[in-house]
Amino acid sequence: MVDYHAANNQPSAGGAQSYMVQENDWDRDLLLDPAWEKQQRKTFTAWCNSHLRKAGTQIENIEEDFRDGLKLMLLLEVISGERLPKPERGKMRVHKINNVNKALDFIASKGVKLVSIGAEEIVDGNVKMTLGMIWTIILRFAIQDISVEETSAKEGLLLWCQRKTAPYKNVNVQNFHISWKDGLAFNALIHRHRPDLIDYDSLRKDDPVTNLNNAFEVAEKHLDIPKMLDAEDIVGTLRPDEKAIMTYVSCFYHAFSGAQKAETAANRICKVLAVNQENEQMMEDYEKLASDLLEWIRRTIPWLEDRTQEKTVNDMQAKQEDFRDYRCVHKPPKVQEKCQLEISFNTLQTKLRLSNRPAFMPSEGRMVSDINGAWHTLEGAEKGYEEWILSEIRRLERLEHLAEKFHQKAAIHESWTDGKEAMLKQKDYETSTLSEVKALLRKHEAFESDLAAHQDRVEQIAAIAQELNELDYYDSASVNTRCQKICDQWDLLGTLTQSRKESLERTEKQLETIDELYLEYAKRAAPFNNWMEGAMEDLQDMFIVHNIEEIQGLITAHEQFKSTLAEANKEREAIQSIQAEVQKIAQSNGIKLSGANPYTTITPSSIDSKWEKAMTMVPQRDSALQEELNKQNSNDSLRAKFATQANTVGAYIQEKMEEIGRISIEMNGTLEDQLTNLKDYQKNIMSYMPEINKLEGFHQLIQEALIFDNQYTPYTMEHLRVGWEQLLTTIARTINEVENQILTRDAKGISQEQLYEYRASFNHFDKDHSGALQAEEFKACLISLGYDVENDKQKRSGQMVSDDFRALLISTGNSLGEGEFARIMSIVDPNNSGAVTFQAFIDFMSRETTDTDTADQVIASFKILAGDKNYITAEELRRELPPDQAEYCIARMAPYAGPDGVPGALDYMSFSTALYGESDL
Repeated sequence: MVDYHAANNQPSAGGAQSYMVQENDWDRDLLLDPAWEKQQRKTFTAWCNSHLRKAGTQIENIEEDFRDGLKLMLLLEVISGERLPKPERGKMRVHKINNVNKALDFIASKGVKLVSIGAEEIVDGNVKMTLGMIWTIILRFAIQDISVEETSAKEGLLLWCQRKTAPYKNVNVQNFHISWKDGLAFNALIHRHRPDLIDYDSLRKDDPVTNLNNAFEVAEKHLDIPKMLDAEDIVGTLRPDEKAIMTYVSCFYHAFSGAQKAETAANRICKVLAVNQENEQMMEDYEKLASDLLEWIRRTIPWLEDRTQEKTVNDMQAKQEDFRDYRCVHKPPKVQEKCQLEISFNTLQTKLRLSNRPAFMPSEGRMVSDINGAWHTLEGAEKGYEEWILSEIRRLERLEHLAEKFHQKAAIHESWTDGKEAMLKQKDYETSTLSEVKALLRKHEAFESDLAAHQDRVEQIAAIAQELNELDYYDSASVNTRCQKICDQWDLLGTLTQSRKESLERTEKQLETIDELYLEYAKRAAPFNNWMEGAMEDLQDMFIVHNIEEIQGLITAHEQFKSTLAEANKEREAIQSIQAEVQKIAQSNGIKLSGANPYTTITPSSIDSKWEKAMTMVPQRDSALQEELNKQNSNDSLRAKFATQANTVGAYIQEKMEEIGRISIEMNGTLEDQLTNLKDYQKNIMSYMPEINKLEGFHQLIQEALIFDNQYTPYTMEHLRVGWEQLLTTIARTINEVENQILTRDAKGISQEQLYEYRASFNHFDKDHSGALQAEEFKACLISLGYDVENDKQKRSGQMVSDDFRALLISTGNSLGEGEFARIMSIVDPNNSGAVTFQAFIDFMSRETTDTDTADQVIASFKILAGDKNYITAEELRRELPPDQAEYCIARMAPYAGPDGVPGALDYMSFSTALYGESDL
């Protein structure tokens, strides 16, 4: 007996030898089991015939038909595709042994150890040796090349079965014997690859014979897999033969291996198309969100620029409330939309760069810069509108105060002039005695004094009316009418006064008797009466103050007025004493008085009455001034509360803005840790929102109190709102930057150490900590990372250079060629802003150091689906791709124009290059 274990002890190719030693551990005792031997006979015979059929022959008895070695050599030639040495055609035993040895030598040359299998056993028809030899051939040529995820052949075949049958109920493939008894696993394999051949849902686990026969018959009829076992042999055996099952299953694997390649190609195309569809959806979402936001800004700005004036303070305060509602309710969601728009734009550009697609250019007028410009215009309109509202409220307050003051003074004047015209037209002097005429003359002189005293009031009335006209008071017409009437009447009174005076003077020569006491009384009573009227007018005068200093000034003036009351009272008593003296003289001399003072209408009782009335007004004025002082103290307290909160919030925002600037530069740890820390930091910032709301509450109270200045703080609510919005936007942008770095790292396979080195180099050259490198800083950064250019062609070393070498590159003036650097800048700064962000920097570094899907790979995948044709049909796309992606390709592929095309042929090459932009054409 020839021992091929010793005769073929040469090194084998690949890892086949070690595998075959493991698999050739032949269990001789198991072969003695008649059921297993029967299964192996059938399976191995059918397997051999499936290959011999290609040479136009077959075997009937496996141990008899291979004894002369001829069909054995023919079988090896068919399954290997190689020529064996010429067989010997003699009938003698030695010829047969030589032929079998040639076959065994060929098997051994393929790296297979044949343990205790010799040519003599085969020639003698030894069943177990013959079956062992055929099993060795099956292992080497049908199973050995099966490998899934670097597993051995048997494990790879088992893993392939498990993956293909995983979605099917009642199927759990764990081995190559019991797991296949109910026939469901065979049916699942067929249905997974050819669902049109099997109605899997109609199969029952409790009917294994029907299941097995169905699978074997379908495989033989449609898949060209011969029937290698009978269902009864498998069902009737407690444990089906593992090698028979493996042989049968390997035929299924090879039958479906072509479909596996098509599936891989389809998966690649699906992946590329899915990325493209997702990017297009993000572009559409960006365009819609940008259009909606710009439209909202376009509709809002005219409202903010409307300067239609209102008639009353209440109407303007209603507008102020509408503006506050816009600020607190309508604008905040738009701030979030604007932030989300920038994040979506940055994420989209990152995804396009990672998938080698051209950068996204929004339609005209919808760039992020356009939106920022429109937003800036909106905020300018907001500021102008708010300032206009406050100025209008002040103007209307001033108008209402002036109008009330005008009507009050006009009423006093009209009350004083009532009857004066009739009095001046009297001709009582014509029938009066000399003393009466003199009395009338003196009375007229007193009237002129009174008239002159009222001249100031008339001028005040006219001045107030003029100011109301200049401030565009809504009821200026009625004011002008009343003012004109007063002025016309005043001119008439002046004329009448002059006329009466001339008449009295003409008769003065005839009337010499004058009552000096009456005259003196009239002269002193008139100014005193006018003083009392002016005092009462001042005590009733309206006042508007905006701070404590102004109200304290009014209180001081009022105290000064009260200090003159004692002297005024003395004057009143002196005037009253004149009248008393008149009465005393009349009584003493028996003079019968007519009753009224001929020189004045001011009676002692009217003076006393006005004095008492003025005295009651003084405490009322005290109370009004004190109430206003309390109000101003309250307003000052509101200012202090707002200032305390505003100073705290302002310092907080400034601190956090500086802190986030440092964080974005000094972040350590993995990107996931950085992202987690940033989101925790964002939550911490958002937890400060109640303080902002508290400040808004103080601000609302201040506005309701019509407080327009605050000396306790340099901050305004508008300034703090803008600062808060900038803080939130900066945090969101920083988080988005880290998310894009993670996306870049995962897509490009960049290590954490590379990212650290990129960040360290970037921060080193970012001298002003602006988060962006200028062109010269970026060039120096590239040189520090080991870049050099020869003939304007960039080369990248396999690893980062040392710090010493970087310093040497910089010190020797080694720099990028101008042409190459211009190319790099066009990649990292497509908008020609002159600055390179960190995200653009790592995108460029990852693009230069990693590989991605290319247009050539997509073309190759389409070519597999098209069966090596230069075109593809709609039917082939619908068969190999999911429905939505198939229709996506069909709608975008141009008709194929080549000479070898057929009707309906589509050009997949131009479609594939278009997916990657003109740079890959």
